Amino acid sequence: MIKIIEFLKKYYSKVITLIVFLILWQLGVMIFKIKEFIIPSPISVFNHLFNPAFAAQYKWKINTWVTLLEVLISFGVTAASGILLAIILIWSKFWRKVITPALILMNSLPKIAFAPLFLLWFGYGLIPNILIAVLIAFFPVIINTASGLIAVEEDMLDLVNYLHASKFQIFVKIRIPNSLPYIFSGLKVSTTLCVVGAIVGEFVASDKGLGYIMKDAQALIDTPTMFASLIVISILGLSLFAFISFLEHIVMPWQADGLNTSKAEA
Repeated sequence: MIKIIEFLKKYYSKVITLIVFLILWQLGVMIFKIKEFIIPSPISVFNHLFNPAFAAQYKWKINTWVTLLEVLISFGVTAASGILLAIILIWSKFWRKVITPALILMNSLPKIAFAPLFLLWFGYGLIPNILIAVLIAFFPVIINTASGLIAVEEDMLDLVNYLHASKFQIFVKIRIPNSLPYIFSGLKVSTTLCVVGAIVGEFVASDKGLGYIMKDAQALIDTPTMFASLIVISILGLSLFAFISFLEHIVMPWQADGLNTSKAEA
């Protein structure tokens, strides 16, 4: 109970805004008599989401778990490969010349164009959706990480070079710590893109997941179910974003302290 009160005190303005939005939405649908297949009321949407009959029909738990699994795996692959590849690019001029053209080519292509190929190669299932999500979310991580590794003051590099620091020491003690804010910025962008990529993949190459539910509901003109799917998708995206923000606060507590000090001075 105490934790709930503390949560409400911290986020009461956002909670009140959400409640007001839902009330206005409900009143707008009722006053203007908007048909359900155009814009459903919040009551109808939450009924489709929590009513046991609809829950059994659309298997919300199973399909939400499938999408969540795709998002988590794709995010893990994106974060690990993006950060590692950025380090390789900054570490070696040779690999930078070899890999950079391929990255530019891949980034210039529409990612959704790979969906039919992945469907042909791997069939329906998790793998095509994960690959699509990785392709969509990969580049912000590698670009931000590489930018952070480069953005080191020249005076600092001159000093450590004067002290005969090795290349490995420079990376571990200077470049990587300096790049942490950039890395987390890229990861935050990647969280939302992984969700988008997973849903896009489910539209094209899946018989499970929240994207599949939306596609199925569209065929039946079941707008409340589509809105309910959007709510669950947004919750997944916000939860992952909040987790990365929390992890950023743990890894870089001085960032939050600096922001709080700035606000207090203002």
